Amino acid sequence: MGYLANRLIMTVITLFVILTVTFTMFRLMPGDPSIFFISPQMSTETIARIKAQFGLDQPIHKQFTNYLGSILHGNFGHSFFYKRPVLEVIGERLLNTIVLFLPAAIISYLVGVSLGRYMAWKRGGKSEKVLIFTGLSFWTFFVPWLGLLMIWVFSYKFGLFPVGGMITPDKWLPGSSVLVKTLDLLHHLVSPLACYVLTWFAGNMLVMRNSMLETIGEDYILTVRAKGLSERKIRNKHAARNAILPVVTAFSMSIAYSIGGCVLLETVFSWPGIGRTMVDSVLLRDYPLAQASFILIAMVVLVTNLITDILYAYLDPRIRY
Repeated sequence: MGYLANRLIMTVITLFVILTVTFTMFRLMPGDPSIFFISPQMSTETIARIKAQFGLDQPIHKQFTNYLGSILHGNFGHSFFYKRPVLEVIGERLLNTIVLFLPAAIISYLVGVSLGRYMAWKRGGKSEKVLIFTGLSFWTFFVPWLGLLMIWVFSYKFGLFPVGGMITPDKWLPGSSVLVKTLDLLHHLVSPLACYVLTWFAGNMLVMRNSMLETIGEDYILTVRAKGLSERKIRNKHAARNAILPVVTAFSMSIAYSIGGCVLLETVFSWPGIGRTMVDSVLLRDYPLAQASFILIAMVVLVTNLITDILYAYLDPRIRY
């Protein structure tokens, strides 16, 4: 329990620091967010009343305490640009992000673990060298550059996939079948999903390979081999299962990093997710929406790391002490 309590305390402290930095950062940005709801034709009294409504007339420290109190009550305010509650806007965009990144993360993990397991078992061969070179090549690609390259080749040159976006409006008209809508969504999903998998599978692959190489040399592997078990069963049931622990940590780290990458990926492919919303809200100086987007992404990373710590402690009880 002491291990879990320490992790929870550190998570809460980190979240508070993030809230403070986020609030301060947006208040230091140039520009006045009141331009969205104040017109030059308005009277001075009307302008003052509107600023008071949004709390923009208060001192910074008072705005900060109100900000923390609102968050504790689940109120992130109203978007200056959309004129709607921030959580409504984020809820729509978050679902779009999950549609893209959940399957992409799972596929990159499964591909990486499978290839890493294969590479360790076939170490020293040509296939291992080819996979390492290919994986590292894609891993070092700058995500926006790879995304733009894929758009240019597969969209402009060959016309195989849409240039961007999440749906084709004509295929989502009233009366369109679920099959048509699903196929259209999958058609738009292919390019950004492939871009994600290509740039992230190598991390899991290399961690699994190195962990498998360490496991293969253990005495118990020699013992089960002496018992006459097949190489496939030794690899999958004994070696891979014991080598998976470091990959759990690597997977959580890839989730955390990919959350940051979603900002770039969604912007390049015009995917209407939380990452693109955050970029747009910053450019529009929509403080409530931008702050909530930052906080949501930070919370996803923190919760992912916390779950990983708990899972790691469950898989290896030694780290609790």
